[in-house]
Amino acid sequence: MAEFPAKVRTQTSSPAGAHGPARSALPSLALDRGFLRSFLGLLMVVELVLGLLVWALIASTYYQPIPAYGWVMFVAVFFWLVTVILFVMYLLQLQMKLSMIPWSIVLVIFNAAATLLYVTAFITCSAAVQSRIQLPGDYNKRAAASFFACIVMIAYGASTFFSFQAWKGFGSNAATSQVTD
Repeated sequence: MAEFPAKVRTQTSSPAGAHGPARSALPSLALDRGFLRSFLGLLMVVELVLGLLVWALIASTYYQPIPAYGWVMFVAVFFWLVTVILFVMYLLQLQMKLSMIPWSIVLVIFNAAATLLYVTAFITCSAAVQSRIQLPGDYNKRAAASFFACIVMIAYGASTFFSFQAWKGFGSNAATSQVTD
């Protein structure tokens, strides 16, 4: 049986910043240019630009006396803000740092909800457009907002389709979807 050594040598290290440059708490953020070229990235850009047009056109009119436009404004602004957040997250690859969240399912649910609520917003906005408006120009702005709400609804529908495809893994085969560790 081996004897326990009489002397034990220990060595301590200095704090991280003492010998070299300190490391940043946040790793550098890199733009994902591939996301911008993907269908989901391009559709998010369309949703952002046209969704902004929807609520900006309605906000530029005197819509307060018509309760239907309150719903359209809520849907347009809410989904525009959430889409901005998701777009920035995917553009900067922040979803990779939050890997415990099933982002593919989150996108399917978000896009499906946005599609359904934009259907109601489009129908509401279209039904509320009246040619007898007190202020000139409000009719054209509300009609344009209705048109763009329809286009945004279609874009969210396409995003739902493509995010569902990504979630289920359609478009890939067994050779490309296997994990090799």
